[in-house]
Amino acid sequence: MEVTSVSEPHHVDRHVGALIRAKRKALGMSQTELAEALGITFQQIQKYERGANRVSSSKLYEIALKLNTPLADFFEGLDHPGISGDTPAGGLIDFLGESGSQDLVVAFKAMNPNLRRRLVALAKAMANTDDEA
Repeated sequence: MEVTSVSEPHHVDRHVGALIRAKRKALGMSQTELAEALGITFQQIQKYERGANRVSSSKLYEIALKLNTPLADFFEGLDHPGISGDTPAGGLIDFLGESGSQDLVVAFKAMNPNLRRRLVALAKAMANTDDEA
């Protein structure tokens, strides 16, 4: 079991918050818009997204409805007891925090399936190439 300090957010709260942020941004929704839809302040949304405040189950349910996202998606990629190693979803959360990642996701979603496959193949080829520049 992970031990956290009192001042540090729990890893589950950070994980859920990061996914709230990613889903909100993917929809092009501002923190203010989500907050108003939920009847709370945008500062509270900021705290949820950072993991500084825990999201109650009823509020997470409301957030999932407003973001048109299955509730279980907010827990995807969390470590499970007895299973070791990094999960792809954990890497996805890190990626979604990178500058420009949201734009890349939006562009990828707009592509036709054939172009998506070609882009993935290109990215894989580029990742396997030693860049000597």
